[in-house]
Amino acid sequence: MSKLTTINNIYFIGVGGIGMSAIARYFLSKGAIVSGYDKTPTVLTNQLEKEGITIHYTDDITLAPQQPDVVVYTPAIPKDHQELNHYINNGFRVMKRSDILQWITENAFNICIAGTHGKTTVTSMVAHLLRHSNYGCNAFLGGISANYHTNFWSHERNVVVVEADEYDRSFLKLSPNIEVITSMDPDHLDIYGTAEEVENAFVQFSQQLKPGGTIVAKYGLSRAAELRADHLFTYDHQNEAADIHVKSLQVIEGSYHFTVQGPNWSIPNLVLHMGGLHNIDNMIAAITVAKQLGIDNDKIVAAVADYKGVRRRFEYALKTTEHVLIDDYAHHPDELKALLSGVRSIFPDRKLTLVFQPHLFSRTKDQAAGFSATLDLADEVILLPIYPARELPMEGVNSEMLLNNMQLANKQVLSKTELLDWVKANKPSLLVMAGAGDIDTLVNPAKELLMNHPFV
Repeated sequence: MSKLTTINNIYFIGVGGIGMSAIARYFLSKGAIVSGYDKTPTVLTNQLEKEGITIHYTDDITLAPQQPDVVVYTPAIPKDHQELNHYINNGFRVMKRSDILQWITENAFNICIAGTHGKTTVTSMVAHLLRHSNYGCNAFLGGISANYHTNFWSHERNVVVVEADEYDRSFLKLSPNIEVITSMDPDHLDIYGTAEEVENAFVQFSQQLKPGGTIVAKYGLSRAAELRADHLFTYDHQNEAADIHVKSLQVIEGSYHFTVQGPNWSIPNLVLHMGGLHNIDNMIAAITVAKQLGIDNDKIVAAVADYKGVRRRFEYALKTTEHVLIDDYAHHPDELKALLSGVRSIFPDRKLTLVFQPHLFSRTKDQAAGFSATLDLADEVILLPIYPARELPMEGVNSEMLLNNMQLANKQVLSKTELLDWVKANKPSLLVMAGAGDIDTLVNPAKELLMNHPFV
């Protein structure tokens, strides 16, 4: 931790990012002067400012600290950013978020959760189980915990629970004692080029494991035979060939009741108050980690029952007898498929209307066939225009492209304003809103309209 003790003044370019803000909060908890830049104010940046982090929203070096010990930036920052270039050109110590995480985790016992989908939820579940059971950990989450209303917390126990992000191969800088690998499906092909290269990176990630370490891997991973660990457990809620699986699954009043069966152990009477069959998979992965740490079964049962989820991961924005509105971060075909399957398992008799905002032109282009086939699983689909994030438009790549490849008859592309008008006019019984862009800003207005409180 010696590298960290020299940091008394740290500056974050892109401080409002979910991963960046967790690290900013970490340094604030250590007593450092923390400041940052972001493009626009958000609920999260407002909260950071209340906690004591100074933030400005104009790319202007006169507003930034003159002598920071370290400048941290996210890859989402454009290359022509004036402040970033000032610090680079004047010899300041400028680092990626992943480099700082490497420093933080160098001398800790690290539980690293990886996967092209599911990692934020599993990370929050593991961290919650450790916190609720009083085992303790330092948590760096890729989402806001609904239990604790934050994406970071600290503890004197030198255990770190962290989301291991495959984007830009960042997770290869970590040194895990325990790894969870939820999936290794093709994503970020703008970085990796091919699906095989994505898989290669996950195999390489498994090789980062410290001696004596443990891997908890989703059953059926395409390159599972190449994962190397002193202890390796597979999990799958429905496949008894997996080392850890589920027995006696029941849905009672929207909650899952089940028993988890391990190689030499069993935990009955588990209740998960979170929708989505994929979240049973996520929770049994977290439970397996807790068992590896020696946490008692009764503490695990209590923690699972108290788990409230992560913001925008199968989050109920509204749940009444007349209307259900679910908000989810799903932005990959497999995530969407898991989301829709989970919704169907709880609300089999309701018409499922999906509003989806594609995220990134490159992902939409690379996954077009998968998106169209998955969108067909809904009863009705409304597509918003593609959210570009860090990308420029690509010719011929748009939401209409997905729409034209769908078999479903009940489908359309709407603007954000048109969507709210549609919700007001149609009042759908089961509305699912999904995407990783800014679709979440429409959730509360849609909720108000469903509740007959026109949003002003």
